[in-house]
Amino acid sequence: MEINQLTYQINGAIFEVNKVLGPGFLEKVYENALLIELRERNLEAQNQVPIKVTYKRKMVGEYFADIVVENRVILELKSVDHLQKIHEAQILNYLKATPYEIGMLVNFTYPKAQIKRFIL
Repeated sequence: MEINQLTYQINGAIFEVNKVLGPGFLEKVYENALLIELRERNLEAQNQVPIKVTYKRKMVGEYFADIVVENRVILELKSVDHLQKIHEAQILNYLKATPYEIGMLVNFTYPKAQIKRFIL
């Protein structure tokens, strides 16, 4: 599947979850609902995928991506008043540490989900 088509389908899943649940839940609730929605759309989706950070070929840290779709797109979910630069830095660092093509930062706080797309 072409990457723009894939991110279009992911956007649709995000907006469906947002429409059904609305704002105000914790990130984990949105994560669980989004996993269901992505899988119902026949997309491979895994949650809490480990991301190892290495320095000079030695592991120095490990993070967990909220969701990885089709082994190509990282989704970092937030439920905050405002997205901040630190949230953007987080998704960019995930992209640096992995072979994934695209990162999507999603904030479910507002009546309409905010989505920011990142390419490293």
